[in-house]
Order: sequence, then C-alpha cells, then structure tokens
Amino acid sequence: MTDLSDLVRPDRYPRSSRYDPGWLLDLDMGPNPLWLLEDLARDLELRPGMRVLDLGSGKGATSVFLAREYGAEVVAADWWIAPEEAAAVFAEAGVGDRVTAVRAEAHALPFEEADFDAVVSVDAFEYFGTADGYLPYLVRFLRPGGQLGVATPAMTREVRELGAIPPHIRDVVGWEAMAWHTAEWWRFQWATTELVDVTSARLQPGAWRDWLLWARAGAAYRVDARSTDDASTDADRAVIDMLHADRGEYLSFALVTARRR
Repeated sequence: MTDLSDLVRPDRYPRSSRYDPGWLLDLDMGPNPLWLLEDLARDLELRPGMRVLDLGSGKGATSVFLAREYGAEVVAADWWIAPEEAAAVFAEAGVGDRVTAVRAEAHALPFEEADFDAVVSVDAFEYFGTADGYLPYLVRFLRPGGQLGVATPAMTREVRELGAIPPHIRDVVGWEAMAWHTAEWWRFQWATTELVDVTSARLQPGAWRDWLLWARAGAAYRVDARSTDDASTDADRAVIDMLHADRGEYLSFALVTARRR
C-alpha cells in the first residue's frame, strides 16, 4: 500500500511537492496531472502575465498550478466538468481572480484567433487531438510565437507497428490505446503541418512508475475515505494490474512542445 507521503517527491517534482496529495486526489481524473505538467513545463517558457488556455482542464488542478507557479492568467476549458464546479476549486485555492472556467468542446472553442500566449493540455489531448486537421484548427488560437505543450498517454511503439494492442492494455482501456502514440509520431504529425516548430518530443522517464505510484495511492485513499464503490475498486485494480504487467515495456507519457511560426 502506498502512503500519501510517498507522493511528496521534492527530488523529482519540487513544485508539485508543495501541494497536499489529499487535495489533488479529491480532484483525481487520471495519472498525477501536476507531475506531468511540472515535467512538461521544463520544455516551455511560461512567464507571469501570460494568457494560457488549459485545454481539457478537468476539475482544475492544472489550472491552479499554472496560476500559482507561473503567474499565468488561465482560461480553464473543459467539456465534462461544470464551470461552477471548477470555479469553486479556483476560489478555494485563492486563484479565482486569475483563472476563468468555461465549458467548451475542443472542436468548437469559443475564443478569438491569436487569443493565447500558450495552450497547455495534460492527459486530455488523446481524446480530441490526434486527427490530422486538429493542430491546424488549434494553432489559430495561438499568437505568433505562442507555445503549445501536451502531456498525453503514449506507447513506446506504435500499435500499428505491433499489429495489435497488447492484451494487458487492451483488456483495460480497449480501443482508446489506438490514440496513445509515440513521441516521434507526435513530432512528425505536428512538424509536417509546417505551422509550428516542434521544440521537444520525448517520452517521460519512468512514467509507468509514476502512474503506478499514483494509482496505488488513489486506490488506498478512496478505500480509506469510503468514497469508492465496487466498480471504482475494480477499475483501480485493473489499472494497477495493467501497469504491473507492462513495467514500462509499452506504456509511457509523451511530452510534446512547439511554437507557432
């Protein structure tokens, strides 16, 4: 069993370690979003006062992080989480004056062209950003020289190259793994448009270990808080078993950044 203190890791994630793991687990929607964002941000140049779109912001943890850690003015856009729910998180975190919550579908964004200095998407882009035409659509909302940063579940080899989704992954996530591409796939996909210069495309070192640590902690936390049902418990166990079986052979996270030309 993983203790919540194991999630405080100043050696690897000094900024994220300032945040209460319990607070973050209450906002849980997948692998630790602050670890992913902190690592991704090393390849970005985020400065105070920048206008940043947090695309697929979920319950708001990444938007809080962007506002607090980098002084950004954030628009938190999500389709599934009600804006008032996210706004309550921002107000409680003391960033309600710097983060605006909006409900937006990723293919119908309600913004002006060249509206943002940066677009960041953590553990969401795989649901809407793999189509050939999506980057040309999204880049319109970036100012010239604006930055794009994505952290997304990845495979170490393309499923098409493997010939099938590995069974231990297929049994848990099914066809969704078809959208879990390699970092080099993303580099080629973006660079070929000639709309952006790809500044980095890499697999996160030890991503599966981070994911496993977080999954174990989340499962234990939900059981201790009696906030889980049998279906949730089964889902937690399935993810943990998947990561144990994989041990980094296929599963990772891709961290990809670019600038609009």
